[in-house]
Amino acid sequence: MESQVRGGTRWKRFAVVMVPSVAATAAVGISLAQGALAASFSVSGQEFKVTASHLEGWGFAQYGGIDTGYTSTDGKTKTQRPVAISSFDRAEITKMCQSVKTEIPLIGKTVYLRLEAGPNAQQKVKAKNLYIDVAQLDADATFTNIDIGVAVQDKTRGPAVKDGENALPGGFAQQAEKADLRNVKQTAWATTAGTFKLSGLKMRLGGDPKMECY
Repeated sequence: MESQVRGGTRWKRFAVVMVPSVAATAAVGISLAQGALAASFSVSGQEFKVTASHLEGWGFAQYGGIDTGYTSTDGKTKTQRPVAISSFDRAEITKMCQSVKTEIPLIGKTVYLRLEAGPNAQQKVKAKNLYIDVAQLDADATFTNIDIGVAVQDKTRGPAVKDGENALPGGFAQQAEKADLRNVKQTAWATTAGTFKLSGLKMRLGGDPKMECY
């Protein structure tokens, strides 16, 4: 069985995946407020952009969650953000770009950090036990052997939910044998992986807004 989701997906309109997760993440927020769930770590006050021409992921699962982090780079105030947690047993990525924009008030400048890796099919980015906390996603996606509406605690694909991760055990999830995403554009708050091999890595730092991935 294959299911396709084609471009133009956004956080509020990510129909198959995220509509049911809105209720789930709201419930997670209530649990956090009541102290029932512990945050695994605090994310920074900066989201980052990622693009890729092709992402192949095996052992895919996705579910709603809450990231607790700072509202800005001053590190003084915290907030909670709903995210879609996409996880893969392993993934291969071609032509990956990651960029983050940082405003530095003391000198009145904006600095951009840009990373590029996986330039071709012979030099791909390879990751194992990969988790991406996504705020927004645009892509052309094909899922193989997909199950939609599985409870998080009963999913059989993808890496295990991490200890301390803010996801409801009985909340909505989807899983698939394989996820094939092309023309990926996403905004994320965090990425973690057991291993992350960046072949052909290039890093640049500068003040040109064109350094952003999109």
